Amino acid sequence: MYGYLADVVVGLHLAYVAYVLLGQVFIVAAGTLKLQCGRNPWFRWTHIAAIAIVAYEAVQGIRCPLSTWEEELRALGGATAAADGETFMARIFHNLLFVDQYFPNGTPPEGFFTTAYIAVFLIVIQAFLLYPPRGFRRAKGVTLPAVRTPHLALTR
Repeated sequence: MYGYLADVVVGLHLAYVAYVLLGQVFIVAAGTLKLQCGRNPWFRWTHIAAIAIVAYEAVQGIRCPLSTWEEELRALGGATAAADGETFMARIFHNLLFVDQYFPNGTPPEGFFTTAYIAVFLIVIQAFLLYPPRGFRRAKGVTLPAVRTPHLALTR
């Protein structure tokens, strides 16, 4: 059971990464084509928050909670390594997400991922400035009640 929960965490982790990367491609494409859907404020603010969290964790040396949870769930399930006890899809997700195996000796250069996360964050900021989101809107037909401030009468 814990192995399957760990697989779900890997899937969520991959979805998070895809949201940031594919979301950026969508933003640039929509901005270039002048599509208003790419200026949705909910999408744009959550997108910039998602990469800002990752960049902050990298700069502060905080380990990704999703990676920690996956490892803890695998350990609870009796797996000794990330590859033990994974389903087929989880192995595919894990290989897409964790690219350490593609470096010589299985270790990226010092600061590689921190630099990459900060670079992606700067690219997202650049697109945010080039193609700014539109403001938040109220639903049609919804009127807010007038706010009445009480008048204080000064008496002697």
